Formats: sequence, structure tokens, C-alpha cells
Amino acid sequence: MKLARRKFLKTTAKISSAALFTPAPFHILNRRAKLDEEIIGHGDFKYRLEREWGNLNPKTYPVNNCHEMVMDQQGRLVMLTDHPKNNVLIYDKSGKLLESWTLNFKGAHGLSIHNEGGEDYLYITDLSTEKVVKTTIDGEVILTIGHPATAGAYGEHDKFKPTETTVGPNGDIYVADGYGSQFMLQYDSQGKFIQKFGGDSFLSPEKFKQAHGVTLDTRNPGNPTLLCTARIKNSFKRFSLDGQYLEEYYLPGAYVSRAVIDGENVYSGVCFSMPEGNYNMALNTGFITILDKNNQMVSNPGGTKPKYKNGQPQLVGQKQPIFKHCHDVCVDEDKNLYVCQWNAGQIYPYKLHRV
Repeated sequence: MKLARRKFLKTTAKISSAALFTPAPFHILNRRAKLDEEIIGHGDFKYRLEREWGNLNPKTYPVNNCHEMVMDQQGRLVMLTDHPKNNVLIYDKSGKLLESWTLNFKGAHGLSIHNEGGEDYLYITDLSTEKVVKTTIDGEVILTIGHPATAGAYGEHDKFKPTETTVGPNGDIYVADGYGSQFMLQYDSQGKFIQKFGGDSFLSPEKFKQAHGVTLDTRNPGNPTLLCTARIKNSFKRFSLDGQYLEEYYLPGAYVSRAVIDGENVYSGVCFSMPEGNYNMALNTGFITILDKNNQMVSNPGGTKPKYKNGQPQLVGQKQPIFKHCHDVCVDEDKNLYVCQWNAGQIYPYKLHRV
């Protein structure tokens, strides 16, 4: 642990203290929120968009892709970007930058948070180094999980590109190999490999095409399960904690990212979509989808209104050209949303104010 800490300090010392921990410039801290007039969303989940919420000086705090965001126990918003100058940006809910740090990852992709003994820990996946790291909230690396071949779980030449993690009630770590071999991998809290499940198939219901996300679903406290993303199949797949396939929620037209649990609802960024009247997956599109306690779509901010016929979901797509490749959504205690986007011109997160 001490060695990892020294390595982290040596790395971050190369970047000026201003780039790491200096708050945003005065004019950014004191700006007034500029909200779009248009209200987006459906039913009880409607919002006004603040496009400039997360804007910073790109010369000091550059981003390539704003991949994911979580909220810590202090109510701070922790965002992951794949720019090696600052992998992590920490905001307050007004958009003020509080802290910044980096692990020099060029492929930082997945970010989850877990409270252990009253302390917040982050789990970060990196596509460039093909590993998962567990860090303290201020960036000290305390656990690394490498290629599954080192544990005998994969062959030497099997592809491993981890995209997401979640932590089970007993501390087990689940890793989604969404850009690799399409497995969910289960490790104990110390990083010892336990098993893998899933795999690559269009037809088998228990397998994936782009196993992009994995989330612990605690909406049934007595029976927590895993809600896993099969993005190319437009669906979430539910598994038991020991990897048994249970069911699927099909969302036609929605190329979903990870599931985000808040109360009885599920939120997800839709990274690709089909524009209204177009049945092809389109670049530079996306929206947010929100599911109710019955796992049915109830609102699609930026997208078409959810419709069901005879209990079956109908095709949804982008409605307004607001978002490009929604990669993640974070929900605060007031039910406002913060949206991270991929391949969207290096833009910072948007905030959706609940109305």
C-alpha cells in the first residue's frame, strides 16, 4: 500500500498543484445557471437543461470523453474522464470544481463507488492498460485487478477490455468485460478470481453483445441482484449474485449504458439511438431513459415518449437533438440529473433540473 501511495505521489507531482487541486476560476464559480426554456422528458420525470453546468477552462482541466459520474457520501459529484491530465474531476452540485487528480489513464472508462467502513472507495476500469483499480476518494491505488489470463480465467490471447464494475453485499467485485470477451467476472474483495458468466452471443438470452455495464440492484433489499447491460441487444439482463440468469428487460431502440439505481427507479444514458422515423442506429444521437419499479420505461428526456402495446415496449429513439452519446447519468437527492457524454466534442457534463 505504501509503495502504491509513493507511486501515485510521484506521478501526480509532475502536474502542477494548480491543475490538481485549485478551484475553478472566479467567473465560473459565480455564474448564474442558464436553463433552456424547453422542458424535456415525460410524465413525472421532466427537466430543464443547463448546458454550461460543468464547464471549465479546457486548457487547465481538459476532457476527451466524460464517461461516468457518481456521488459520494458528502454529496460531491465525482466524474471520470479519459484525459490523462485529469482523470477525475470533483464538482459540487452548483458546478463548482472542488478537486482534480489523475492516474494518467488514457482509457479511463468505468467508475463506481462503494462505501466500506464509512469510507468511500472508487473502482475505475481502464481500457488502455486493461485493468481495474480500486482507489481512495483522493486517488490512492490500493488494489489492482489485471488481465483474467493471470488467474486462469481467460486464455492468453483472449481479449479483455473492462468497462464497468460493481460491488456485492459481501464485498465481491463484479467486472463487465464489455469491449472484450463479453463476460461478467466475479472476484472476492481482495481481487481473487471466483468465476465468470455470460459470454458472446446474439441468440442466447444469458449472453451478451457489448456487456457494457453491471450494477447492484438493491430495490428488493431481501434479494439483491445484478442488472447487466447488453447494449447491442437493447436490454438489461438480470442475474443472481452467483451468476444465474433470471430475466431480461427489452428496450427496443435504446442502446443503453449502465443501469443507475435511485429509489424504485432505474436511469440510464442511451449512447446510440434511432432518430424518429429512422430505424438505423445513428451517430451523434442519444437520450436518457428512466424505468419504474416494474422496469418499464416512463420517461425518455431527449427521446420519444415511451409506449407500450399489449404490455410490450414499442420502438423509442431520439426526439430532440440535445445529446450525443449519453454514457452515464447521476441522480442527486433532489432528483436532478447530471449527464456525461462520449464522443461529443469534449464537452463537460450537463445538468437536468427536475421540474
